[in-house]
Amino acid sequence: MMKRASVLGALTIAAATLAGCATQVKSLPLAAVAGESRGGVPVYFGEQSHPAVKKELGDVSYSVRIARKVAGPDDACREALGEAIGKLRAAARERSANAVIDVKTRFHSSESNSTREFTCGVSPSAAAIAVSGRLVTLEAN
Repeated sequence: MMKRASVLGALTIAAATLAGCATQVKSLPLAAVAGESRGGVPVYFGEQSHPAVKKELGDVSYSVRIARKVAGPDDACREALGEAIGKLRAAARERSANAVIDVKTRFHSSESNSTREFTCGVSPSAAAIAVSGRLVTLEAN
């Protein structure tokens, strides 16, 4: 009887410890990322307004996973988003696009096409995000 209680206690502690390691799905504000052209290629999230599309150059998507280091969960998500946006911009430059539109963010089955928020997954050890968008040439303003 005592052995069963100690095994049950050990299993309870193990389950509680593992539950604390679960990945959280977060929705965070986009802040200054949307539409900004730092890096030369503007990125438009969701249905954010942009100049007229002159030419479609195809769809792209990337997944990014970064180690959390000492950053808090929100900072780690923002860092992962920044890296993912960098990949979208690099793809745009490679294919002679001048913008990325209709950008969506996703973590597993949680997707956002919001103009105000992005979706990210974060655990005690890493942050992860997937982004997708359309490479286009926009009309000049």
